[in-house]
Amino acid sequence: MRSTFFVKSLSKLYVQVLVAIVVGIALGHFMPDLGSQLKPLGDLFIKLIKMLLAPIIFASIVVGIARMNNVHEAGRVGLKAVLYFEIASTFALVIGLVVVNVFQPGAGMNIDPAHIDGSSVETYAKRAEQQGGAFDFILNMVPHSVVGAFAAGEMLPIIFFSLLFAIALARAGKAVEPFVDMLDQFLQGMFGVVRIAMYVAPLGAFGGMAFTVGKYGIGTLASFGQLILCLYLTSAVFIVLVLGLVMRACGLSLFKFMRYIRDEMLVTLGTASTEAVLPQMLVKLEKLGIPKPVVGLVLPTGYAFNADGTAIYLTMASIFIAQAMNIDLTLWDQLVLLGVLLFTSKGSAGVAGAGFVALAATLASMHKIPVEGLVLLLGVDRFLNEARAVTNLVGNGVATVVVARWEKAIDMDQARAVLDRGKAFGEDAPATVLEPVVPVARMGQ
Repeated sequence: MRSTFFVKSLSKLYVQVLVAIVVGIALGHFMPDLGSQLKPLGDLFIKLIKMLLAPIIFASIVVGIARMNNVHEAGRVGLKAVLYFEIASTFALVIGLVVVNVFQPGAGMNIDPAHIDGSSVETYAKRAEQQGGAFDFILNMVPHSVVGAFAAGEMLPIIFFSLLFAIALARAGKAVEPFVDMLDQFLQGMFGVVRIAMYVAPLGAFGGMAFTVGKYGIGTLASFGQLILCLYLTSAVFIVLVLGLVMRACGLSLFKFMRYIRDEMLVTLGTASTEAVLPQMLVKLEKLGIPKPVVGLVLPTGYAFNADGTAIYLTMASIFIAQAMNIDLTLWDQLVLLGVLLFTSKGSAGVAGAGFVALAATLASMHKIPVEGLVLLLGVDRFLNEARAVTNLVGNGVATVVVARWEKAIDMDQARAVLDRGKAFGEDAPATVLEPVVPVARMGQ
């Protein structure tokens, strides 16, 4: 009996990933030289998923919007999504600002800015300069070439082109329905490839954690323990209180929802990447009873515009650097910082090292906190990234539920039944094997 239970438990993806994380931490600690060489394992898994993201995002958005009753409906859903994103991000920024001022994790470090070598953060500073201001951000949404955007995996330009193409198909009506059906079938094929790629998720989590602990050491955690603890606790408070209240207002349980997406949360924790689980999140949210048009529009857009965990990180990291360098920021300075972060937290979506790039852009625009202060965070950024990635994942899942509930498009009976069960119907097989997506009824029917 015990052996049967053990084998059955080990067949579940979240158990495999959890074991891989623990083994990776142990290997990185006791054999740091070997652990620091295992980064390619984590990179391999993320590359496997990233090669699928562009076609999946494109097909999800196009199929979703094209199957709506009209273009105005798509615009209404998009507007509600953006409004929620801004409200949630503002809450995250304010909570991070309050916590970092109360606990002051950087106080007493007494770092002299003149003695900091900023050469190691020049890459991030240059990327931040390339991003420019709000107008540059808008211009960068329009790709120089559609093919180039897909080849480079640039999320914002892909989303922009997908929206335009989907609106064009929606206006074309029944004439293009066979093409939309074919694109939907293509999407199912992409999800089939994802199911294959997810078999190596535990290997990716193992390699990522072994590299992190092996390269930076557990001692790094102790040195910056207060900042790490503050970020993790703040992220937990935001998820439990803010997102918990939001889910309750929607008539659903946050904790049951988190149990439902536990596989995705653990993979995100191990790989420090929400992109690694985007395809699976699309599948699970549909099986929760949310129509494909809403999921296909809100979730990919949320990945670009709704980064609650990154918002918390940006406020805490900015003030932490100022505290460490004994730079006094007035209340007005911090309010200005908050305003700047409302834009920079959105402007780096889809960019490698997005959190660092957004932070560099923020500090550069403030002219009060040296950009070189990023050096203080280099050693612990990977540990901080895990917290913000998981928070981003949960936040975007909740955002999709909120917009669907706002639209009165979610099947609440199905959602409650799925969450009570802890998994979607038809998923009694190991969690690495997902059922094909069952197309849902169009909105308004």
